[in-house]
Order: sequence, then structure tokens, then C-alpha cells
Amino acid sequence: MSVSQFENAAAQMPQPFADASASAAAIAEATGVQKHDIALVLGSGWGEAAELIGETTHTIPADQLPGFHAPAVAGHPGTIRSILTHEGKRALVIAARTHYYEGRGVRAVAHGVRTAAAAGCETVVLTNGCGGLREEYGAGSPVLISDHLNLTGASSLEGATFVDLTDLYSSRLRDIARSVDSSLPDGVYAQFPGPHYETPAEVQMAKTLGADLVGMSTALEAIAARHAGLEVLGISLVTNLAAGISPVPLSHAEVIEAGQEAGPRISRLLAEIVAKL
Repeated sequence: MSVSQFENAAAQMPQPFADASASAAAIAEATGVQKHDIALVLGSGWGEAAELIGETTHTIPADQLPGFHAPAVAGHPGTIRSILTHEGKRALVIAARTHYYEGRGVRAVAHGVRTAAAAGCETVVLTNGCGGLREEYGAGSPVLISDHLNLTGASSLEGATFVDLTDLYSSRLRDIARSVDSSLPDGVYAQFPGPHYETPAEVQMAKTLGADLVGMSTALEAIAARHAGLEVLGISLVTNLAAGISPVPLSHAEVIEAGQEAGPRISRLLAEIVAKL
């Protein structure tokens, strides 16, 4: 994003943006990289992509940076990486997502994407592991997010902050993703607050409202990213069929296992997409 865009956003929400600026300054000092071009938030199953997009020049434990915390979820390494991509761009890889259910508030949830904007990024790729509401979405299926339902009852914005969310999940970026894999489907993602999995009735409610995917992240981050001036690409990995769709009970171990099994394939896919952004 441009400096003026970020300053305009900061004028509306000074404290969250001041915190993000402090984190971005700490990243620049630790890495010697004054501007990053693209940010990736890597959710369950997507971590191997960081090894494929280029050379990791710096790895920072997230809890050493202002506003970030040690990961609360198994499978998240809790690091921030600066990567020099094969195309000569700088990628900021955030493997330290704060989920809304951790109880740290929406500022903590949005801090990663705001830091990316403060670090100079113009594009953010938000990934997650999620439940599928369509039986044709087998475990291991990647789905491009075309829109979302924010069912958390919260917003990552504060005060009289009005942001247009039309085309929040960039159609331009989805077209780029499909130029890599034309079979990638679109889906509407519903974010629930968690940490419990949804009941079968809640899954049917989300399906009735138009959701194809359910999870516990991404929507609040995407809202904050749009406000900060970032272009957003969202990609979900279906790790399991949601409650009432799946014939077996859900477990976090199942999510981790599905992510590990699909990891090499979807990480190659993501690396090829990033190369074109």
C-alpha cells in the first residue's frame, strides 16, 4: 500500500496502526529489509510453502516483536520470515496467527495484516484449514475464497470506520490463481468464533446462508487488510467435512493429519501462485 493510504488509515485508528508501525520497524531493523512486497499468513497445512517461494534470509520468533504472541495452536510455528522470492520480491511470511477465540481481542487478530501493510506490502494471501460444506470437497481440496460471512459478532474495525467490502477477496488475484490451476473452485467462507467446532445445526444454518466453508479465522483479518489498503487473496484447505456433513466426529488431530497429507501439493500450488503475484 502507499504511505498516504496507511497514514489515512492510521488517522482513523491511531493505536492499532501505531502498534503495527512499531512491529514493522522492528522487522526492518532485524532484517535490514526496508520494504516487503507481499505477505502470506499461513494457516494449518500451508506451512511448507515458505520453503518453496524463495530463500529465507531472516526468521524472527513472533513473540519477540511488538504486538505478536507465541502460537496457541499446534501446527503453527510462531515465526515471522523475510523471504527473497525467486522473482526478486520480498515476502513477509506470518506463521503466527492470533485467533479470535484466544481472547486477546480483535486488535491482536488484525495485528499481523496491519503490520504487513506498515511493512510496505501491497498484497496479502490469507490461508486456512477449514471444514467443507459440500461433499465434493474432499479432505485436501484447496478452495479460493470469493466472499465471507462474518459470524463472530465482532469487527476488526473500531469506531465510525466504514469500509466497502465489495470484491474484498480480489477477483483479479483469483484469476491469477486459476491461471496456475484452472480447476480451483470458488467458495464462501463463514468464520465462527470458535474454539469449539460448529454443531450440525450451525453448519446447516451457514449452508442456508450461502457458506461453502466454515472455520475460525480469516474474515476478521480480511476486513482489517482491506481497511489498511491491501489486496486480498484467500485460499482455504478443506481438512474435513463439517459436522453433520461428515459421518464421523471431528477432531483437531484430523485437521492436522489432513493438512500434513495435503501439505506438499498445496504448498507447491501456493508457491506457483505467489510467483505470479
